[in-house]
Amino acid sequence: MNFDFSDDQKQLRDQARKFLAEKCSPKAVRVVLDGKATYDKELWKGLAEMGFLGVAIPEEYGGAGAGHLELCVIAEEMGRANAPVPFSSTVYLAAEALLIAGSDAQKKKWLPAIASGEAIGTLALFEGKGNPSPKNVKLTAVNGVLNGVKKPVADGTIADFAVVAARTGSSGRENDISLFLVDLRAGGVEIKSLTNLDPTRGQAEISFRDCRVEPLGAAGEGWSILTAVLDRAAVLCAFEQVGGADRALEMGRDYALDRIAFGRQIGSFQAVKHMLADMYVSATLARSNSYYGAWALSTNAAELPEAAAAARISATQAFQHCAKNNIQVHGGMGFTWEFDCHMYYRRANAMALGLGSLSYWEDQLIDRMRKKNAA
Repeated sequence: MNFDFSDDQKQLRDQARKFLAEKCSPKAVRVVLDGKATYDKELWKGLAEMGFLGVAIPEEYGGAGAGHLELCVIAEEMGRANAPVPFSSTVYLAAEALLIAGSDAQKKKWLPAIASGEAIGTLALFEGKGNPSPKNVKLTAVNGVLNGVKKPVADGTIADFAVVAARTGSSGRENDISLFLVDLRAGGVEIKSLTNLDPTRGQAEISFRDCRVEPLGAAGEGWSILTAVLDRAAVLCAFEQVGGADRALEMGRDYALDRIAFGRQIGSFQAVKHMLADMYVSATLARSNSYYGAWALSTNAAELPEAAAAARISATQAFQHCAKNNIQVHGGMGFTWEFDCHMYYRRANAMALGLGSLSYWEDQLIDRMRKKNAA
């Protein structure tokens, strides 16, 4: 079994890395970080023109029809570049939900628009504090009308549409939850921006008041669809986190080789060596788990639930660890606004919560392994 990428996929990675190096410099990221733009519109347009937004969308719906392995390759490079665009919310969540549960009409309406960069999508699941759970969904849908509040919603201030989880029953079971497709520019929707740790990935509070919507998937199957979407997104986000972890490690290594203290490179000091070695080990472990997740995702293997949780856990830990230690290697300079270390630290901690907390995915991994062993 070969877990490495093919030559064509490696060529795609090189192409994406070169493109992002030219179009997504730290200076470009800072434009969004400083609040001068909500996201990098030119980069978003360029990603669409390169075919990266639609790489896993079938050709019949305007995409490249390549597959999820190619999307994993792109995700890793997006993480390395710390790209300030709504890539994860649109491609990993909204597009995947449409691919899994959308009708042909819904796919024809939204998937070509995603691939061309004309539409930004998101998933509205959370309602304040708490991890993904049917019991935490309070927003209601009665006769196709939504009422309630979702927050935080990733990229909610710039999204054109959202996949919304709503309560359609009162039995207290998973089949009480259904999914709906909402045009956020329609009536009955109020959007408010929220302050968050990583301003390059905006968060919003979205209020629905007598908002008419259309169902996405069968009634009562919302939670099973969401579980599949979150598993797919966990693998894709893991690659983005691996890319960020690798870049943070490179930043720390380069600084340790350049910085001179007491007449020698700080990288020659044992404490710094150990720190960089620990970063390398955590990033390598995360890559291993992510590759396994990529295989399971691309083949729709029965192991996907466990592989997705393992990838999510190891990649989250690695990105947080590498981003934090990168600051430590830089010393006092690492804490300053002028250095780029904090941008990866922000992204690492924001991504750690985006699909549910680390403890949530640890519990998921344990539960799934127990069920598998019991079977």
